[in-house]
Amino acid sequence: MDESMTGTGRTMTDETFILLRDFIYEQSGIYFADNKKSQLEARLGLRLRANNLADYEKYYYLLKYDPNSSRELRALFDSVTTNETSFFRSPPQIQAFHEKVVPEIISRKEKQGERQIRLWSAGCSTGEEPYTMGIVLKQILKDSVANWDVKIIASDISEKALRSAKNAVYSDYALRSVPPEIKQAFFVPDGNSYRIVDDVRTLVDLQYLNLNDARRVQIMKGFDIIFCRNVLIYFDDEAKKRFVAQLYDCLNHGGYLFIGHSESLHNISRAFKLVHFPGALGYKKE
Repeated sequence: MDESMTGTGRTMTDETFILLRDFIYEQSGIYFADNKKSQLEARLGLRLRANNLADYEKYYYLLKYDPNSSRELRALFDSVTTNETSFFRSPPQIQAFHEKVVPEIISRKEKQGERQIRLWSAGCSTGEEPYTMGIVLKQILKDSVANWDVKIIASDISEKALRSAKNAVYSDYALRSVPPEIKQAFFVPDGNSYRIVDDVRTLVDLQYLNLNDARRVQIMKGFDIIFCRNVLIYFDDEAKKRFVAQLYDCLNHGGYLFIGHSESLHNISRAFKLVHFPGALGYKKE
């Protein structure tokens, strides 16, 4: 095959890297630092091949000036995001969610005579996170879940990931951290894979959402718990501050935000109260 058609035989110039990096940042808030040039080059190489383009500069002009580039923009987002996840990922966070946070919120709502719970998995990838949240809620509420108005909004910028989440069929590897009793109760065999049960699937509302779209994010209100794990790593400090401030506004008073275990709101936001759980941190809107 002609090397120029693979997208991997061409080198991205520094000038084109800056153009593409800035374009991606403007459209999504995702930031590629100068030392990530080779990573961006590799990820976009397949898009060159898919569009039969000879170099990265032509790909930039396609994105920037082609009136029909909206579909390609979605494909670009698929290429530059990483969808590595699994069920019950970061067990200390899930334990805090299960044993402390959800019971606290349920207790408060019962005292107030409320029966509505709203959760958001922001950057849900292929669905393992929101479905984990649904499993935990089912475990806690048991048969009384029918007496509650429960909804888990699961959003992502990758349409490919959302299609996989909607399919809700997962490999053994995705279930590697799932205890056997949970696997038996909440998954059914599907060939060589496993499908999440309908009782959990119906709790999750999958949506396409670009977290850099401030107007769309402002609509996301009234959440009791937000999981936004391993999303902030894509943003520079300015975008992080802007987005975290929006997440604060999206939460109900007394609500919690969970971010990735390697992420921090230090120098990003002082609006939240830092809550220490065994092996995990949470951020509470008081």
